[in-house]
Amino acid sequence: MKSKLFILLLMPLFWELQSCSFGHTDKIQSLKISGKDLSIELDALMRTHITDVQQTEPLTKDYSYSEYIETRHWKLKDFHREKDTAFEISDSIGKGERYIIIGECNKGRVKVEKRLSITVYNNFPNMAIFNTEFINNGEYLNLKKWVSNHYDISYSQGDTLAWSFQGGTTDERSDWIRPVSNGFYRENYLGMTSSDYGGGIPVTDIWRRDVGIAIGHINMVPLRVTLPVESDDEVSGVDISIQKKYKETHPFANGDTLKLPKTFVSVHTGDCFISLRKFSEFMQRRGITFPKPEDGAFEPVWCAWGYERNVTPSEIIGTLPMVKKLGFKWVVIDDGYQQAEGDWHVNRKKFPGGDKQMKSLVNKIHSYGLKAKLWYTPLAVSPCSKLFKKEPDIILYNKDWSPRYITWWDSYYMGPTYSKTIAKTKKDLNLFINKWGFDGLKLDGQFQNAVPPDYNPAHHLKNPEEACEKLPDFFKMIYKTVRNKKPNAVIEHCPCGTCMSFYNMQTMNQAVASDPTSSWQIRLKGKVYKALLNKTAYYGDHVELSDGGNDFASTIGIGGVPGSKFTWPKNNPAVTDGDFLLTPEKAKLWKKWISIYKQKMLSKANYLGTLYDIGWNKPETHVLQKGDTLFYSFYAKNWEGKIDLRGLDQKKVYTVYDYVNSKNIGTIKGGQPFINVSFRKYLLIEVYPNKE
Repeated sequence: MKSKLFILLLMPLFWELQSCSFGHTDKIQSLKISGKDLSIELDALMRTHITDVQQTEPLTKDYSYSEYIETRHWKLKDFHREKDTAFEISDSIGKGERYIIIGECNKGRVKVEKRLSITVYNNFPNMAIFNTEFINNGEYLNLKKWVSNHYDISYSQGDTLAWSFQGGTTDERSDWIRPVSNGFYRENYLGMTSSDYGGGIPVTDIWRRDVGIAIGHINMVPLRVTLPVESDDEVSGVDISIQKKYKETHPFANGDTLKLPKTFVSVHTGDCFISLRKFSEFMQRRGITFPKPEDGAFEPVWCAWGYERNVTPSEIIGTLPMVKKLGFKWVVIDDGYQQAEGDWHVNRKKFPGGDKQMKSLVNKIHSYGLKAKLWYTPLAVSPCSKLFKKEPDIILYNKDWSPRYITWWDSYYMGPTYSKTIAKTKKDLNLFINKWGFDGLKLDGQFQNAVPPDYNPAHHLKNPEEACEKLPDFFKMIYKTVRNKKPNAVIEHCPCGTCMSFYNMQTMNQAVASDPTSSWQIRLKGKVYKALLNKTAYYGDHVELSDGGNDFASTIGIGGVPGSKFTWPKNNPAVTDGDFLLTPEKAKLWKKWISIYKQKMLSKANYLGTLYDIGWNKPETHVLQKGDTLFYSFYAKNWEGKIDLRGLDQKKVYTVYDYVNSKNIGTIKGGQPFINVSFRKYLLIEVYPNKE
C-alpha cells in the first residue's frame, strides 16, 4: 500500500519534467513560409526553424519550441500539427499571405489546442507576424508561464560573441547596444524592474557578421513582458524569446482561450538599424504616430544644471551673455526652482519676488534673443508637499495599498489615469506656458518611462494594469496641452539613462541621450532614435557627460544637437558634482564646435544607418547625407590605416575634406572609395563630388 502511494505522489513531479509528445510524427511533411529573405519552417510538432535564405551559415539550430506554455505540472511544448490553411489578405498594413496552423497536445485529461497564425506582408517581406492562441479542451490547469518566438541563435564560425540590441530597462543604465558572449544573461523585463525603473522598447535583436534576427511584440500599448537574452556553454550561441511569467498561477479552465500578444520575427543584414526601422514603420502602419520635427528643437542648448539645485536667478542671468556669445539658443532652468515636487510655484527663498520674478527671468532670457525651457517632473509628488496634504488620494497604490515610492526623487507616484492628476497637471502647464512664458519643457525622470499597476480604489480602474497601459495617454495630454498653448513649443522627454519607452516617443519632439555614461552611449542612442523616429531632433545632452567632458564630435558627427551645462564666470560654491567652469580655453573650443554645428546642421541631415555595422565594423562609422554630399564620422581610440567610404556613386570623383580642422585630405574615385588616415578619438569628414 505504501509503495503505491509513493508512486502516486511522484507522478506529478514526473509529468512536470515531461513534454506532451506524440509518436508517428515523422510522416507529416514540414510547412515552409517564406518572405524575401526570411524562411520559416514548421515540423510535425509545430516547432519552427528560422533561416535567412542568403545566409552561408545556419542562423538557428535545428527546430525550436518557439511557442509553448508551462503549467504547475506540465511543459506543453509538442503540439501535433493537424491542419494548415493559407490564404491571401489585405488590411491596413498591406497585402500579404496568412497561414493558420492548428495542432493539439493530448495526454490523458490534458488537452490543449494551439492555433498559430503567421502573416508575411508584401511590404515587410523579411518580417513575419505571429498570433498565437492556446485553447483548453481538457482539465483545469494553472499556468505559470507562456513563451513566444523562442530561438537559439548560433555564433558565426570562429566567433565567440554576437552583437545585440536589448530594449529592456534596468537601474544600471547600461548600454542598449552591446556584445553578448558566454555567461551573459539579462531578463529585459518591460514592467517595473525596481521601485522607479521600467519600460523600454519591446524589441531584441541579435546579429552576427553575416546576418541578424530580431523579435518583439507589436501591441499598441506597453506590456509587462520579458525579452530575455542568454548565452552560455550549453547554448553555444544566444537564446532569445518573449515571455510572460505569472507571479501567481494563472487559471486556465476548460473552454478558456489564452491569447498571446501579437509578436514578430525578422531577419536582416548589418546591425539593428534596419530591424528597428521596420518595426517602427510597422507600428506606424498600425496607428502609432510621432510628432513632426520642430525647427526650434534643432537649436543648441545651454542648461543651468551646472549650478545644480542651489542655482540662483542672478547666476542664470549672469551667464546669459556668454550663452549668447557662444551661439547657444536655449536656456534650460533645471531642478531647484520649485517649492517641492508637486508644488511647482517658485521657492521664495530663491525667488523672493514669487512667480512674477520667474516671469521676469523668462523675459530676461528672451531679451537676449534666447528661448526658455523649464525642467518638470510630472507624476511626482513629495510627501511634504501641499498637494499631497490636500489631495492624499492622488497617489498610486501598490497591491498592499502602500504608496509607490520614487526613490530617486524622494516622492510618490501620482496615478496617471486619475482625474485629479490630469487636472493638476493641466493647471501646472498653464502656469509654465501661459503665465511664466516658457517656450518648452524638459520632462525629466526615469520613473516616467513606466508605472506599476495602480490599486488605489479612488482611481476607479477596471484593472490595475490600466495605469501601465494608459501612461502614454497621460503624456499625449501634456504634449497636446502645451502645443495648443504654444504651437512651436519643444517637448523634451528625458527618462534619465533608461531605454526610453517606445510608446512615450509619441509625446515628444526632441529626443535626448538622457544622462549618457560615455560618448559611446551618445552615439548608440542616436542611432537607435534615428532608426525609430527618423527625422526627429536628437539632443546629445550636456557635453560635460561625454568622454573627457568635451566630446562635441560624438554628438555633432552623428547628427545630434549639442548642449552644455557650463558655469560662468564662476561656479556655484555648493556644487560638489564636478567643475563645470568655462575657462577661456574651453570657451574657445565650445565656440568652435557650436559654429561648426550651425554651419553644417547635420542634425537635419538624412542618417544612412545601413551602410556600417556599429558593432562589427572598425573603426566605428556613421554617415549623414545632405544633397550629394556625404558626412562621415569615424571613432576609435587610435586609428592608422585604410577606411572604406561607402555609399558613393561609383562613376564620380570626390573631394575628401576634414571640416573640423579645415584640411583637404585629397580626392578619391567613387568606385575605389578607400583612403589611408590616422586619427585619435575621431575623424569627421565631408565628401562631395567634384564639378565636371
